Order: sequence, then structure tokens, then C-alpha cells
Amino acid sequence: MTLFDGLYPFYPQQRKAAVFDISTVVVIAVFLTLAFSFLLIIAGIRGRARLYWTLRVLLSLSVGAMIVAVQFTRDWETGWVQANTSYKSFSAAQVNADIGLHIGLAGLVPPAGNPVKQINETIDYNEHFPWNFGADYEHSYSEGLEKGLPSPILYVAEKFIRQSPCAVHRQYRIAGHYASAVLWVAFCTWIISNILLSMPVLVYGGYMLLVTGAFTTFSLLSFSTARSSPMCLIKIGSRTLHVAYGGSFWLVLAIGLLCFLVGTTIVAMHHLNLDLLKTFFDLHEDKAEEYQEMPEVFINPHFVNKGLFPSQHSEINSI
Repeated sequence: MTLFDGLYPFYPQQRKAAVFDISTVVVIAVFLTLAFSFLLIIAGIRGRARLYWTLRVLLSLSVGAMIVAVQFTRDWETGWVQANTSYKSFSAAQVNADIGLHIGLAGLVPPAGNPVKQINETIDYNEHFPWNFGADYEHSYSEGLEKGLPSPILYVAEKFIRQSPCAVHRQYRIAGHYASAVLWVAFCTWIISNILLSMPVLVYGGYMLLVTGAFTTFSLLSFSTARSSPMCLIKIGSRTLHVAYGGSFWLVLAIGLLCFLVGTTIVAMHHLNLDLLKTFFDLHEDKAEEYQEMPEVFINPHFVNKGLFPSQHSEINSI
């Protein structure tokens, strides 16, 4: 122990807590790039159409970015508790820590010291234990045991292994998988709605927004099935850690309600005031209608007065 300067033997140095998830940062960067690219060309749009375009594009990009970003967030369910507990196995050291449980479409269990500097160590962990399809939760848990993670992390993570009496691993894994799949379908319908709203078929774009709202709602229902079975009590010291729906869950609910609101408004305006709807989407009369009127110009009597023969008139009319 003297050789390791007061640290417990065989334990590696603590890893720094991850402030941002890399996947979430990439998603935000991509959509911010699209928004910035649009702002560069917005100066070429004149009049009220500039305001309408800005509102539509930024709102649409925000919805798309949130649908993708919540795939990688880890706060669909959250819970925190402050407790005085043992730090690591085979040690009598006690620490005062803020212990949290973050559940997303994969699990996250980050305890942090309060204060962070205790017993000559920096107690600030952010460990991720994935349970999505293709990931091995038990292997991640075994690696945590080998690394000598603090006891609170291992204790909370143990509640979600397959052999645990809590029996919640399968529910959360399947619920997270289907919630993710339904959200990707919602992202596809969001893309289709944007394509339809850029064409003279606005009502169908409104219908696809309603479908997008429906799929985001289905993802919430899918994730909620994991809470159908009672959660085991997570006792840390003398305190109990309770979890509740987190920010990502309520954000997806807000996205679904927004899609329902915008879609219903578009469909209602299509039947009540179509001209106002076309003005907002900057859609003018189709040029095809103008071309359909062109033959009437050619058969104007003005051309007959110019000495056009009937044969020439019939040829022009056929055009």
C-alpha cells in the first residue's frame, strides 16, 4: 500500500467521468452543421418567406435531431441517493457518495464522491454497462469486477444481471431494443414528411407527421413495459435508491405531442384555409397549370387575323 502511495493494491487509477457521450455529440454536430448551412442561404430568400422558411427548417431539424439523439442518451430513467457506504471490497473505508442509476436503452451507473476528494482518492466514476442486442452485459460486469470498481457500482450493476433474483435484465433489454427500433421508424417517417411538405401535397406531409408522433408514442409504451414488474429495492447503506422517468423519456413525449400538434394543424388548415397554408409553405401555383393554358394563346383569333391558314391553326392547336 505504501508502494501505491496510499491506494489499495491491484486497483488501477480511476478513469475520468465522461461528460458527454460521443454518439450524442456527433448527432448534435451533424444537425448543427445542417442548420448553419441553411442560415448561409437564408439571405437569398426575400420577404415573409424568409421567416417562414427559418421557422419550418429549424423546427424540423430540432425534431429530427432529438429523435436520433435520444437513441444514445442514458437518462430514460434516473435515480440518485446520497449515502455513507463502503468504498471497495476488502476495505473498511467508508465514503460519503452521491450514487446514481441512469437507465437508457443501455444502463449507466455513476457514483461520485461528496466531496470528490476522499481517502486520498478522486471518487468520480462513470461506468457504462450495455445490455442492448449484440452486447454482453455479464462480460462488462465481469470486467468491472476485475478492475476493482467501487462496491456501490458493482452492487447496483449486479441487480441487472441475468442471474439476479430481480429478473429485470430481460425486460429492460427487450424494451430498449423495441423502443430503439420504433424510434428509427419514426425518424424515417420524419424524413418522408419533410419530402412531402416540400411538394404540393401538404396534407400528406401532415399525415406523416401524425404517423411520426404515433411511432414516438409507441416507443414510450415499449420502454414502459420494463416497469411492469416491480423493481427490487436498491439499498445502499441506510438509504434506498428509487428511479423514475428521466429527461429523455419526457423529451420523446414532447416530440410526439409536437408532431401531433403540427400534423393536426396542417391537416385542418388544408380543409379550412388552403391558401394560407400554401403561403406559409411558400408554394405557388404549379407551373404545369400555366403550360396547360398555353394552347389557348395559340388559338387566339389574333393569329387568324394575321393570315394563318386552317391547317396551320390545327397544327398549333395540337401543340
